[in-house]
Amino acid sequence: MKDLVHIFELEDLLQEAYNPLVRRARDDGLRALGYTCYFMPEVLLDLPGCFSVRLRAPRSSFPDMATYYMSGRTCMYGRCLLERALEGGYNFLDAQMATETCAVTCRFQEHLQLLDVIKNPDFFCEFTDVPFKKNENSIEHYETQLRAHVLDKLSDSFGIDTSDDAILTAIRQHNEICRLISEIGSYRKLDEPTITGWEFSVIQLCTLVCPKYLIIDKLRDIANELKTRTPDVKKTYRCKVVLTGSEEDDPDFIKLIEECGALVVADRHCYGSLPGREEIIVKEGETPLRAIARHYLETSECPRFMDQHVMRQRKQYIADVAKEYKADGVIISQMKFCEYWSYERTIDTLIIQRDFGLPVCSIEKEYVNNAVGQLRTRFQAFVESIELKKLQKGGRT
Repeated sequence: MKDLVHIFELEDLLQEAYNPLVRRARDDGLRALGYTCYFMPEVLLDLPGCFSVRLRAPRSSFPDMATYYMSGRTCMYGRCLLERALEGGYNFLDAQMATETCAVTCRFQEHLQLLDVIKNPDFFCEFTDVPFKKNENSIEHYETQLRAHVLDKLSDSFGIDTSDDAILTAIRQHNEICRLISEIGSYRKLDEPTITGWEFSVIQLCTLVCPKYLIIDKLRDIANELKTRTPDVKKTYRCKVVLTGSEEDDPDFIKLIEECGALVVADRHCYGSLPGREEIIVKEGETPLRAIARHYLETSECPRFMDQHVMRQRKQYIADVAKEYKADGVIISQMKFCEYWSYERTIDTLIIQRDFGLPVCSIEKEYVNNAVGQLRTRFQAFVESIELKKLQKGGRT
């Protein structure tokens, strides 16, 4: 397939956190608000007058300084974020909107406060408590937390308009982004997809780390081009897979999987679109903030939720996604020392194969990927095992 419009420009935007579009938005007078987790609703950080930046640490090496503060037995994602902060890579931030969710990112954000890392006189870090259950009491608590620790803080610190009208404006922009990403992602469901997993990863990540108003026209162009884009005459992949797991913000990891012959057609991980790019619906009689609190709790597939029925639902969700996107197998990737996903990966590896008959490749990796050769061997073997199963069933590879 010919190169997708804007794709290399978008790839360049992912090379640093303080990318040219973030610089432009800061020059426009908007406040830059960092966050690390799905449970900090990006839509609230995209209110008029500010914009959201989901934090990454691209092109990281070993985080020596951060390891001194956080130890080597913690997730390297959190350590790399702290390392980048210590290097001055997040000094453009006006605030870090933290959540009491992942333990290691909590430690990272606490260090931003304790060490006075961000060299911006207006900077503050604010924590929001996130419930562990999905029920009406949890939604009410979450709404209260978002009001106190996000809206009130933005209003008091920066004079941001946090009225219902302003929130509805942010929801409309958010929903348009979601519609475009969903439309772009729908081409992965085709028998012969017309977009690669690497391309989609680049596009999705840019919507998380760039100001929405500066990226939306590029998404429209991509969506229009995909309407007429045709697949390669000769298939460049040998099977299709769902990538699920913990934090994954490196498109080159997706590219590595695809170089081994497995086309990544669905992204159910922390920085992916499944879930993450569902439109927010404000029900009749519901305030916009209540709708946001309900939406993020109900749509999340995070392993923080440990009720048995919710855990079973997550396995079913992966199986349903695999069926919808015509995937032949599932790759489960867990960041080393990730507390929640270490349990989830172990359970998924067993259940998804046993109960749904889907081949599974289960891996543990670091944020800085120094094991490319080992992973390549694992992925190549996984692709060959899928092809062998197809042959045994009388199918064609």
